[in-house]
Amino acid sequence: MTMEMKDSGSVVLTAYHPHSPARIPGMEQSFVQDIPPGHSPTSRKSLPRCRRINRMLSNESAPPPAFSRSNSQASMDSTSMEDFWCEVESIKESSEDGSEEATLLEFKPADEGELEAEWLQDVGLSTLISGAEEEDGQALLSTLTRTQAAAVQKRYNTYTQTLRKKNKHTVRDVRDIFGTSDSSPTFETVPVSPVPSNGIQLPGQKPVWKSVSSSSCLDCGLDKGRPSVTEELSYEVSFSESITVLPKNQEWPKNQRFKKEDSALPKFIVRKSRFGLTEVGDLSPEDMKKIRYLSLIELTAFYDALGVELKRNRAERVRGRENGLFGVPLTILLENDQKKVPGIKVPLIFQKLLLKLEETGLETEGILRVPGSASRVKNLHQELEAKFYEDTFDWDQVRNNDAAGLLKMFIRELPSPLFTVEYLPAFITLVEKISKIKLQLQALHLLIMLLPEANRDTAKAFLQFLKKVVANEGKNKMNLWNVSMIVAPNLFIYKGKRANQQEMQAAATTAHIVRLLIRYQDILWTVPSFLISQVRKMNEAAMNNSKRQLMFDKGVRKLLRRKTMERERPEKPEGAVTFPPYLQSDIPEGVIRVYAPLHSKVSMAIQLNSQTKAKDILARFHCENSRGSSQTMRGQIQSLHEIGGNIGQHCLDPDAYMLDVYRANPQAEWVIKPKAS
Repeated sequence: MTMEMKDSGSVVLTAYHPHSPARIPGMEQSFVQDIPPGHSPTSRKSLPRCRRINRMLSNESAPPPAFSRSNSQASMDSTSMEDFWCEVESIKESSEDGSEEATLLEFKPADEGELEAEWLQDVGLSTLISGAEEEDGQALLSTLTRTQAAAVQKRYNTYTQTLRKKNKHTVRDVRDIFGTSDSSPTFETVPVSPVPSNGIQLPGQKPVWKSVSSSSCLDCGLDKGRPSVTEELSYEVSFSESITVLPKNQEWPKNQRFKKEDSALPKFIVRKSRFGLTEVGDLSPEDMKKIRYLSLIELTAFYDALGVELKRNRAERVRGRENGLFGVPLTILLENDQKKVPGIKVPLIFQKLLLKLEETGLETEGILRVPGSASRVKNLHQELEAKFYEDTFDWDQVRNNDAAGLLKMFIRELPSPLFTVEYLPAFITLVEKISKIKLQLQALHLLIMLLPEANRDTAKAFLQFLKKVVANEGKNKMNLWNVSMIVAPNLFIYKGKRANQQEMQAAATTAHIVRLLIRYQDILWTVPSFLISQVRKMNEAAMNNSKRQLMFDKGVRKLLRRKTMERERPEKPEGAVTFPPYLQSDIPEGVIRVYAPLHSKVSMAIQLNSQTKAKDILARFHCENSRGSSQTMRGQIQSLHEIGGNIGQHCLDPDAYMLDVYRANPQAEWVIKPKAS
């Protein structure tokens, strides 16, 4: 699959350079000069407003950022960015009137070698630092592709060389760790050949692609009949392995421009292979933790392959409030909310604000853009803090624009940004240094996989709402670019505090990132299948290591096996079919036993063929149990789950071909139960 875009003539990208000179003569006038003739200077007071923004957003001791097109990598015409600067001014006013707290995140400089040590810890390879030999680290290393292994090796070499220079302690040679014999250590890597979606490469098997239809692929586009380039994305091969070799003297374009029209964005589709697609919530927390490890390694390898530095911040942890609604860390807020609603994944106050806007505000003209009353928002903020958990707050009194103001305030006041402090620079870099939208999307995809669970779930709910706002453009006059400009400063100039020069110069860049997040969100919250394949291999390697450590005699193993089967066998309700022992233990090849604890018939042996899908098994159970199941169970959406073997837990796509999944994980158990919401 080629990584070249087919729309190179229609999509031109640009971004503000983060390292522009501190002051350029005449820059105070340069932004105003971009206003085209005929644009009314009284329209939203754009000309004086921009001048006020320049004064307000720069420190007294620091000059304002340069807006001149000639001195920045990214630029949009002033009218197209006016909403962005108006929103920044609104944020500034909110912070000045005391409605938002003034705590600033402090960034600490990194000593030489510290970033590499933190990176190794973040990817689950802390054993390389401690010197301990743990199974998880060995299992992870055994799954790496060529480019991923090179990325790990590069960081570890830098770390060890730094320690040797400082003479801190004896460092193990990389050759001792990975069993290499030369001065250029290499990892044993997995083959780069395509792997089936959500599975392991089967001998001699090629991925099978289905024709385009609403059920066979993800179709990400808000084109509404506009012309758009269509391109297919593949999850079968590591993104970093798919990058074509770049010339060593590669220079990234410096004078690119964004096109704000929706039609400028290509239309991507992701076809389902025979393993279907997997969403973030379909995997167990344990496996998602491994997905995060692998995503950071893959993202680093991806940036390395493009010749781009993967930047990250090192922020001091700011302790937020431990109770209340605004300014509380997401994890603490969810812990408090889960005491009221077990299993909840998005904070209750955030859900309620979204629900309020979806019920009454989607058709409001200028929703999100037109600010509510600052005094009303401040009073509503205080009233919510006092009454929300007592269920005495009157939501009918809240106007739509005020609700939108509260929603944006909630995001800004998070002690740590929704997209995390550490990787905000990586979000900016993916646009500033990567020109192809397809490559931008792949980098963005990996960054989403890196997010902590609470951040990822909250961001998903927010983006789903924004997509609904754009879908009502005909009535609310808010298109994709308008919404992106309004949301960007709330997400990337975090906490609404003093915006530094780099943040201000990234205006068009951050708006473009938000546009990608909204437009392609269905793709971004789907787990790439090559990562799932690596998780399977990682789990298998860990199991094999454990097996080698078991030295029980044959009689003990047989006893344990029998006891385990007896303990795990689900209880049969009265009247259920009980299968003889020979059917429970010696299941023929291609036959799986499916358990459905909530059905009246809790177990069924099913012969698989090449066309059996997960939804066929669900339909068979539904038919068998349509009369005997409880009313509660009938109202729930049941899904087939793959549990154990080389995966923790995996909710299967209804279109997954079961014989392929079975062959990828023959030791799994198959259970029908409600899908986690």
